[in-house]
Amino acid sequence: MPRLKVKQTKSTIGCKQDQRDTVRSLGLKRIGDVVVKEDRPEIRGMVHAVRHLVTVEEVE
Repeated sequence: MPRLKVKQTKSTIGCKQDQRDTVRSLGLKRIGDVVVKEDRPEIRGMVHAVRHLVTVEEVE
């Protein structure tokens, strides 16, 4: 199953609380953090909600 590598590139300071919560629930705590998640619709939706704060790439 493909996986997504999600990296936080911008700060959550000044963002809405729900966006902060989404970044946190992805497992990101600070700029530069990287997590690898399964490519599921729930994760894609979370990434889409905070796409201005993270970068995403597919890994095998």
